[in-house]
Amino acid sequence: MRIRTRIAPSPTGIAHVGNMYTALLNYAFAKSQEGKFILRIEDTDRERYVPGSEQVIFSALRWLGIQIDEGPEIGGPYEPYTQSKRLPIYVSHAQALVKKGKAYFCFCSPERLAAMRKSQQQRGKLSMYDGTCRRLTAAEAKKRAGSEKHVVRLKVPKTGSTSWRDLIRGDISFENFGLDDQVLLKSDGFPTYHLAVVVDDHRMRISHVIRAEEWISSTPKHILLFRAFGWKLPEFAHTPLLRNPDRSKLSKRKNPVSVVWYREHGFLPQALVNYLCLMGWSHPEGKEKFSLKEFIDNFSLERIQTTQPIFDVEKLRWLNGLYIRETKDQKLIGLLRPFVPKGAKASMLRRILPLIHDRIHTLEEFNDYAEFFFTKPQVDAKLLLKQSKHSQLETLRKLKEFMALLNTLQTGEFTAFKLEKRSRELAEDEWTPKKLFMTVRVAITGSTVSPPLFDSIHILGKTETIDRVKHAATILKTSS
Repeated sequence: MRIRTRIAPSPTGIAHVGNMYTALLNYAFAKSQEGKFILRIEDTDRERYVPGSEQVIFSALRWLGIQIDEGPEIGGPYEPYTQSKRLPIYVSHAQALVKKGKAYFCFCSPERLAAMRKSQQQRGKLSMYDGTCRRLTAAEAKKRAGSEKHVVRLKVPKTGSTSWRDLIRGDISFENFGLDDQVLLKSDGFPTYHLAVVVDDHRMRISHVIRAEEWISSTPKHILLFRAFGWKLPEFAHTPLLRNPDRSKLSKRKNPVSVVWYREHGFLPQALVNYLCLMGWSHPEGKEKFSLKEFIDNFSLERIQTTQPIFDVEKLRWLNGLYIRETKDQKLIGLLRPFVPKGAKASMLRRILPLIHDRIHTLEEFNDYAEFFFTKPQVDAKLLLKQSKHSQLETLRKLKEFMALLNTLQTGEFTAFKLEKRSRELAEDEWTPKKLFMTVRVAITGSTVSPPLFDSIHILGKTETIDRVKHAATILKTSS
């Protein structure tokens, strides 16, 4: 059997991390078995469809390095790979099931269905279709279908059970009496998810359906559809759902869920992929950091755990920091371009980067540490006094002494080592080096957190540093 897996996201506006996680597992399984990985766009739910969001999905997969073998962008032997372009296929298959007596026309209005569900809930019954139109004769239903608005429903058997052996979870079984006669074809001619996914999986020769555990309850419906058509079943594997640290379902209300967000906030694709690989799967050697290729080489469905993994952004930041630290400066400068001020020269970035390289966990954090190199900071007089722990007049005196010291230094002396050595000479009595250096730090950076102080002064240069200390002194002098 040729292994063929697929990812079938809905274009609803974002490339969800959960979808990309499922894509990663499907991709890894297919490639580990020398199979094919297919992208299919499931856009038949027109109420949730966001125009143009297919490109968001394509871009996210490319950025993560998940390469598709067939799909809307590149085509393939079973195109089109977008469901809204396959509507005649679904209609013909639904009609074929009606002719075989495996499905039926349903003419119940939304009002009747709502009243039926309300009555069932009041009586403590399962909310499911009561089979009114299922009892119509084939001739009567065909006649009414010519003039009345209708849907097509699957005729689910009311006895027995539907079972399968899940490749991750083992044997799973559902009693048929609890399964609804689900709608296959809506009155507007669009298929429901259930019909479209089964028809497409069959026609596209999908061998393994690897998807999130939330689809377990739909699987018996899909199995019954495969059997109604007389088709061979694919293998099913249901992966765990990603969870927030509080174990709630991963959602944008509690965690960033868009791949685009992680890209825009300076996460590296290989770090995000590596972290997703660790969700419910463990490396045979216990490694936490490894490449996508290594994941594929060691991947098996048997190693996926059913325990729902926690997606912790802080741990992802830690892992991202490891990847940043291993990235060569020249390459990192290129990656930093979207996160630094426009016009920032590469020569300046090369001087700054060694001070920051080992401190940042995301590319975006570069600016948190380095913005003062490019823009004069806002200096808070209260913060200056808080760091100096002296009076306004005494702090002004020390800042003037520091400026005088800088003026005495020659070009050859303006190094981080000489700057620190000479500055320590200004420490006296209650002016400890810590108080002095933190006061100067705030004066030139506007913050108590920055790269090494004297290396930063060396990069800023004598004129710029004196100008900043003078500006800070002016703010302090005029403060109340």
